[in-house]
Amino acid sequence: MSEVSLQEGERVLARFRADRGTYIREHVILALLGAVLMSAVLMAIDNPYPWTGVVGSFIAIAIRGFYAANEQLAMVWTLTDRRLIGPGERDIPLGEIKTVNALFSAAQVVTRRGDKYLLKYLPDARGTARKIMAASGIPAPEDM
Repeated sequence: MSEVSLQEGERVLARFRADRGTYIREHVILALLGAVLMSAVLMAIDNPYPWTGVVGSFIAIAIRGFYAANEQLAMVWTLTDRRLIGPGERDIPLGEIKTVNALFSAAQVVTRRGDKYLLKYLPDARGTARKIMAASGIPAPEDM
């Protein structure tokens, strides 16, 4: 990803990058959940080969993970003293941020207009949410 353009006097506070280990772990968990679900469905419909749910789930998630890895792992969000800058020309002024939620390995930024943005595959989603909230002047809940 190219370097973001900063405004005059703007300071970078943090950069949030997708983490390869977190990405792989989330895909393994997704494959396990899919395997259980698909095998259960196959058993419920009396399929004589419920083990194919395990194989199919792992193959499908592995293909998806491999296909999307470069794009997902290249995502970088930059927190400055004025805004949160994301990929695809996303530019969120700190004053527009209403709240930030930690969801598994993602931080969900919700704006006052109701727009939602996901910073995905973070090694520390809660820490990321706390940093964005602190920069935005939003008090973080004690359990975060």
